Order: sequence, then structure tokens, then C-alpha cells
Amino acid sequence: MNNPFLELGIRHDIVNAITELGFENPTPIQNQSIPVLLTGSNDFVGLAQTGTGKTAAFGLPLLELLDFEENYPQALILCPTRELCLQITNDLKNYSKNMQNVNVVAVYGGASISDQLRQIKRGVQIVVATPGRMLDIINRKAIDFSQVQFVVLDEADEMLNMGFQEDIDSILSTTPEDKKTWLFSATMPSEVRRISKKYMTDPFELTMGEKNTGNANIEHEYYIVRARDKYAAFKRIVDFNPEIFGIVFCRTKIETQEIAESLVKDGYNADSLHGDLSQQQRDRVMKRYRERGLQLLIATDVAARGIDVNDVTHVINYSLPDEIENYTHRSGRTARAGKTGVSIAIVNSKEIGKIRQIERVIGKKFIKAEIPTGFDVCEKQLFGLIHKVHNVEVNEQQIEQYLPRIMDEFADLSKEDIIKRFASIEFNSFLEYYKNAPDLNVTEDTRFTRDGAQGERPSRSGSNADFTRLFINLGSVDGFTRGDLLGYFCNQTNIVGRTIGKIDIKGVYSFLEVANGDVDQAFNAFKSAQYKGREVRIEVSAEGDRDRGGDRGGFGGGGYKKREGGSGYGGGGNRREGGNSNRGSERKEGGGFRDFSGKRREDRGERRKRY
Repeated sequence: MNNPFLELGIRHDIVNAITELGFENPTPIQNQSIPVLLTGSNDFVGLAQTGTGKTAAFGLPLLELLDFEENYPQALILCPTRELCLQITNDLKNYSKNMQNVNVVAVYGGASISDQLRQIKRGVQIVVATPGRMLDIINRKAIDFSQVQFVVLDEADEMLNMGFQEDIDSILSTTPEDKKTWLFSATMPSEVRRISKKYMTDPFELTMGEKNTGNANIEHEYYIVRARDKYAAFKRIVDFNPEIFGIVFCRTKIETQEIAESLVKDGYNADSLHGDLSQQQRDRVMKRYRERGLQLLIATDVAARGIDVNDVTHVINYSLPDEIENYTHRSGRTARAGKTGVSIAIVNSKEIGKIRQIERVIGKKFIKAEIPTGFDVCEKQLFGLIHKVHNVEVNEQQIEQYLPRIMDEFADLSKEDIIKRFASIEFNSFLEYYKNAPDLNVTEDTRFTRDGAQGERPSRSGSNADFTRLFINLGSVDGFTRGDLLGYFCNQTNIVGRTIGKIDIKGVYSFLEVANGDVDQAFNAFKSAQYKGREVRIEVSAEGDRDRGGDRGGFGGGGYKKREGGSGYGGGGNRREGGNSNRGSERKEGGGFRDFSGKRREDRGERRKRY
């Protein structure tokens, strides 16, 4: 059977190269654009989300159309950031590794212009450039674009957002009138439309999905928190996802640096990427992230454009972007190449309107999620560890010599004892750290006092003294919202809905306030109740049970973490729960945390004990 790329018209030596890179079938944008671009006779506008394979969509046709026996610039690719510039350049070199005399030069700021000029002088057919540095080289009269046949504007919307309109005009004025212009963009704002009208003649337009919409494989969630709890809530979300490999977006360089520094101090495997870093620093950060030496990359919008890293599981909007369109670009860092991902927004109650605006732009609803409690986090982390141990690959040859001594050490312990003790090594620290941590959730209709403190809405039927708080083992993971749980509870018990007080939906359980006189009726109704084949139970909540901190497991909270080597679960450590560490939050001490060299550190004031 023929390779699908051969059927599109791509030659064997290129197909062999991309097959080694893991290309099996064309993405939708590649499948529809490559045949059009291979004709070389049309201007082209392609609208597709980030991560859909646009680089190959224009890169493969360019390699087919250019004459690599000639050593002058025949194609110019403009893109917004140096990361994207380098990515495109490397991709083109990989696609063409079986071809002869292909010269691709990356032109971008932050690197030696002398080296770039030398490469251009030696001969080049494809120039990949950011607008500012490209204009600098043009002004030095160091390059001749008079014979350029193709100009590609990649991420055109972002180049305009970054203020490159005049630079693009100046650069394109040095290219021939009869060149073909290919424009690729994730969104189609009016400025991009004006560019297409100004520089293109009757372009072929291809839109994958609806204009400006988001990737259908991304799930969008938002969490409502008080401003002072944002950092603590952010850490809990991270802790609740042990295998997270994510990008965290902040609005400013300062915020990016502060969050990254706080995370590192708190034992997370994180680093920052922003415009004040040198190129060497940026390259080092990106190398660590691509190699999964980092779990969290904290970045500004500009710095993160062009990041093409496989298998990003989560995008977290620590701050929502100023421009709604930028949300599409941010979320597009995950769910690339047909995979799935999650985009999370951490907002305060005043930003709900912006969430609704984004929903209209991307054409997809956000899911309102609850900040995990300490119980939720501990449970997820513990079973994450158990799952990791269960699936670990054992090096039989290396460990065999130690097995007799290991067996002797455990000879007086049963299998159950070994499992309990093994789990307790980490679990005891979890229990200590998460004890009595507060609920960080805020409802959309929460009322605030003048000083910004949260004020609870009163129960619907009077004083809380008239109510009993009940625990029920159903929650959001069972698909329940507050309204759903209210309906289910009332149908099951025949209790009138207006007599039910506050309802708190958690992950695997919830709490309801029931009038004292209705408690026995509720218990009788649930004596043998089942939900989807699972026994449903209700109990009177202990006073400290709001965060599972009372007699139902003895712990709450959130923020405890250890990171090891960039993989998912890490283990025990110190964490600050009460906000950004730069803002004087209380320091909590767990049992130390494991740094990335494998050493364990215990934090007791100024003392550091190593072993």
C-alpha cells in the first residue's frame, strides 16, 4: 500500500525522512493544503489551530518546489518568535535530510548576527526569520530577495499582535510582485484579513473547523478562587495531577519569574521563560523542558509562542490573557497532533464574564471545577504512587544480587505489613501536611465584604443551627452538579428542595445541609440506595469534616509535594499553602523533599541534613 504522503505528491526521499520522524498519516490541514500548495500557482490562506501540523503543511511543498541546485534565497518564512523560528528551521532540516544541497538559515534576534550573515553569504535557499532581525539584515543590504518565489507568514495573527505590521510591510516590499504568499494563522482577526487583501491575489482559503474556534480535543476548566488564595489553589491543582507536564501562563515577566521562583522553593520541578532571558538561558530552559527535566514551564504569551513540545498534558492560565484571541494560542500548546489535553483558568468571581466571552470565541463551554481538598489530593497522590510502583520496570539482572539481603530484611513481615509500611513512608507525611487545610473554593454568586473577604450566602431556610450537615459519597466524578445532587437527594428522600441548605460538591463526595427534623427521613431513604450499581451512604458530618479533616480520614489541605527527575509523582516535602512565597506566607514543614540529584533534604530552619 502506498504511503499517504506519496499519494499527496511528496517524493520518496522526503517521505522516508518524515516516516523516520513518526509521520504516518497526514493531518487534516496537511491533507488538504499540500496538493494545493504543490501546484505553486496560488496565494494561500490556511486557518488551523496550533499543533495541527502547519509546519509540514507548508514545509513539504517548499522542498518539492524549490531548485536546490541554485544558491540564492527562494523562500522566506516569517514567524513571530525565535523559538518558532528555530523549530521551523530544525523541522525543514529534518524533512530534507535525504536531499542534497538544501541550505536553511535561521535569522532571529538574541543570537550573533555575524554568524547569521556568514551563513547567508555562503548560500541559502530558505530563510526562516523573525521580522525585527530580518529587517536589520535587509537594511545592511546583506541579502537579496529579488528572486524569492514564496513568502510564508506563519502565526500571522501573533506577529500582528506583537506589533510587527510595519516590519512585515518593509520586508515584503523587497520581494517580487509575482511571488506567491502563503499565510497561516490560528485566528482571523481583521488585521490578518487586511494583510491577505493587501499582499494576495484571489487566495485559496482553507479553514479547518470554524474560524477562531478552539481545538475540539481540549477540555476547558475554570476554578474560582479569592485573589489571595490563587497560588495555593494553583499548587493544589498541580498536586491533584501527579503526572502533569504543563505550561503555566502569566501576564507579565515579573509574575512569571515570581511564580517560578516560588515553585522551585516549594520543591516543584519548574522554571520560567520570558523576554528578559538571554538566548542561551532560553535555550537551556527549553532543552530541559523538552527532555522532561521540568514538569512545569512558567511563561508569558510572547515567550511561549512557537513552543512545540509533545505530550503537554495541561495548560494553566494563572492569569487570563488581555486579548481573548490569545487564549486560543495558549490552549493550543496541548492536545497537539490529535491528542487530548486540558486547559485550566484560575479566576476570581469578577472574571466570570471573561470566561463567557472566551466560550463564545472558541465555541466550547468551560467546565466549572472544584479546587481539590486535601483528602482529594492525598488520595490521588497515594494511588498515583501505588500505580507507579505496580507498573515499574524491574531490572532483574541488576537487582538480583541484592534480593537475598532484601528478603532477609523482610523475612519477619507479611505481605500486608510490607505494603502498609511502604505506603506509610510517604502517607504519614501527607497526613501531617494536609491536616486542617481550608476549602479554597468560591462560588460564582459569593458575596464579598468591603475588605474582600468571602461572605457565605445564608442558608435558604434560616440559621445553620437548624440544620445538620450530611456527608454523601457522591460527587463531581459521578457527574453531579449542585442542582443534580439536589434533585437526586429530594427524589430519593421526598424532602422538599426549598428546605435543603448549603450544598458543597467535592470530587468523590459531597455535603448537604438538611433540616434537623428531616435527618431520620434521609437516613431511612438511603438505607439500601444504590447509584449506578454502587452503594450510596450518608453520614452526619463531624465538625472538622468540612475538608475531611475530622474523623473521616483525618486530613485536608493541599500543597504537599516532592518532585523527582521530572516524572509524575514525587513524594514528600515542605510546601507553603497560604499563597505566594514572596508574600510572607507561613512556612510548613513536612519531612523535607527530594531534590533532582536524588539527595533528600530536611528543612529545619537553617539546618540542612544530607544523607
